[in-house]
Amino acid sequence: MSVDVLDKPPVTSHPVTRRGPAGSQQSKVVLVHLLLWGYALVAVGPLIFMVVNSFRPGAEIFNDPLGLPTGAYFGNYVEAWQEAQFGTYFANSVLVVVSAVFVGTAVSAMAAYPLGRYTFRGHGVFTAYFIAGLTLPIRLAAVPIFYLLGSMGLIDSRIGVALVYAASGVPFSIFILTAFFRGLPRELEDAARIDGAGEFRIFALVMLPLVKPALATVALFQFVQLWNDFFFPLILLRTTEKYTLPVGLTFFFGQYQTDWGAVFAGLVITTMPLVVVFLLLTRQVVNGLVAGMSK
Repeated sequence: MSVDVLDKPPVTSHPVTRRGPAGSQQSKVVLVHLLLWGYALVAVGPLIFMVVNSFRPGAEIFNDPLGLPTGAYFGNYVEAWQEAQFGTYFANSVLVVVSAVFVGTAVSAMAAYPLGRYTFRGHGVFTAYFIAGLTLPIRLAAVPIFYLLGSMGLIDSRIGVALVYAASGVPFSIFILTAFFRGLPRELEDAARIDGAGEFRIFALVMLPLVKPALATVALFQFVQLWNDFFFPLILLRTTEKYTLPVGLTFFFGQYQTDWGAVFAGLVITTMPLVVVFLLLTRQVVNGLVAGMSK
């Protein structure tokens, strides 16, 4: 008995659509992007609100807190800069923080270079000594620092605050820069020695330019922390004309707490340097973080 297979009805199959790994991965990327954009809006929203209201008169803010300015009103900035002495506070902050970041970064680079490039007696002791500075907050030493600066005649001195700031950032900076110096190839300094360069010239002209991303990273981290610091200027400074922005801002709030336009202008003056410095150093910081992850 034979069966003719040609007489059977054809079997129709419907294509089944399946989401492969590529589609699932694309959905995850879109979700991550949406979450990041949402976080960016939440983070930038208060900053936009602050900038917008700094160009509005106080009466207009009270009548419509969430409204847009009818025009560019710069009277708030004039009042904050001149009458509230924000110009003086701003100059003090720039002088103290910039000098502290420069001195702290320079000292850290000179200390991190031998720790990262050479092996010598006491190498482990020096490394552990600097790393130990990361374990204890500097504010725990406020009383000894106060007496030390008092014995040196640096109480109520911007130089004293700058020196404290510079010392506070040294352990973290050495920790970061040592890893970068250690990762540089030995052939570079050997070639420089063959050409007759001394050790300091090798450090300054050959090695230091290669760690610019790391220098930018530690400088940015120090700048943000020191610019926002309120503690040491409060306990070490006595004269109002020497106060930095965080301390001056607290007095400003107490005096102008009903003038919201001037308050927002003061907040913008305090915040904008951080935004500008971050935008200028973003590329170097990203390069430094990527290089650090690859080590």
